[in-house]
Amino acid sequence: MEDAIENIDIGGPVMVRSAAKNFKSVLIIVDPNDYGRIEELLKTNRIDLKIRQNMAAKAFAHTAFYDSQIGKFLRKDAISALELTIPGRRTIDLRYGENPHQAATFYLTPNTNSPLAKLKKMTGRDLSLINLTDINAGLESVKLFKEISAAVIKHNTPCGLALGKTSREALERAIEADPESAFGGVIVLNNPIDINAAHVLSAFKKAGRGNFDIIAAPKINSSAFEYLKDIRESMGIYVFEKIPNESNDKTNIKWLDGGFIVQDNDKVKKGLSKWKIVTKRKPTKLQLTQMEIAWKFIARVKSNSVIIVDGKLPMTRGIGSGQTSRFRSTTIALEQAGKFTDGAILASDSFFPFNDSVMLAAKHKISAIIQQGGSINDSASISAADKAGISMILTGTRAFWH
Repeated sequence: MEDAIENIDIGGPVMVRSAAKNFKSVLIIVDPNDYGRIEELLKTNRIDLKIRQNMAAKAFAHTAFYDSQIGKFLRKDAISALELTIPGRRTIDLRYGENPHQAATFYLTPNTNSPLAKLKKMTGRDLSLINLTDINAGLESVKLFKEISAAVIKHNTPCGLALGKTSREALERAIEADPESAFGGVIVLNNPIDINAAHVLSAFKKAGRGNFDIIAAPKINSSAFEYLKDIRESMGIYVFEKIPNESNDKTNIKWLDGGFIVQDNDKVKKGLSKWKIVTKRKPTKLQLTQMEIAWKFIARVKSNSVIIVDGKLPMTRGIGSGQTSRFRSTTIALEQAGKFTDGAILASDSFFPFNDSVMLAAKHKISAIIQQGGSINDSASISAADKAGISMILTGTRAFWH
């Protein structure tokens, strides 16, 4: 703290601000990237009031950026702040925003350890807003696991999540979870891509299932990279180096019209000590393992969500996400899972308000359910599970993700 205080600049910001305030008479330059342009304008006497005002605006933004970092360091707790300024440094001009008629730029907060700070394009398409948010959604999913994991993302939510002993195995499972939705998707892994994993993408195309828009991984070895380039010329291939064990940003921001909400980051933990087995049938060791995986999977699926996880393999079989009805989410997940519901795990990111979803799960031969619990109708859901011979765990915590 003493070292930080000693390094807070007082005179510099004062001089910058006073010069910027007097921009009609003083030309303030805070960015070395402007030196060459301003030099040429000075030589030809083309410095006008508009340029002075723009440079002043840039100067005030620069001192605000500097002060915001000091405030963040001293405050530690953003949620209690009366006034909050979020520092951001421009990094990538995106191909476009949410739609092609919208311009967009990506900013990063200073000193972040996010993998996106080291995101590097190897070849293929530049990023749009959707591409970048899809990569981020993939990172949020795979970073929950120490095991090798893969995610296929469409429109900021997973359509396939899986673990594997190798990148190839994880990738095969994540794609196979929903090959129809995987078309045109974004693939993110937490493990390097080798030639064996690259062959999975080629096989997907050769089978006539389609292509992928973006692939992102910590590293792509040279043989895999050369192979991937030939699959689809426009496919964006990106690397982001290592995923840190924990983000150094303790807060999460949700933007609203005219403002934003700051909340604590949601740390997804196993929480086994707080989980309660509430049915007569107890989960087997394998079921318990699959339920733990399912709870992490669903924590990064857009709410309201219900997912089906394979009874034996660490992969999704059906995802019902973003629905306004939990029963509808259940219906979608079960229909998508098809023949794989027999003996599978069902996870719900919140409680069941009625027993209808449990009864539907029973018809599809689901073997175990993990959900939040806490509804006034918990007893009805538990009773329906007991009647069907389903084991059920209540986590006591919700796993919403909006």
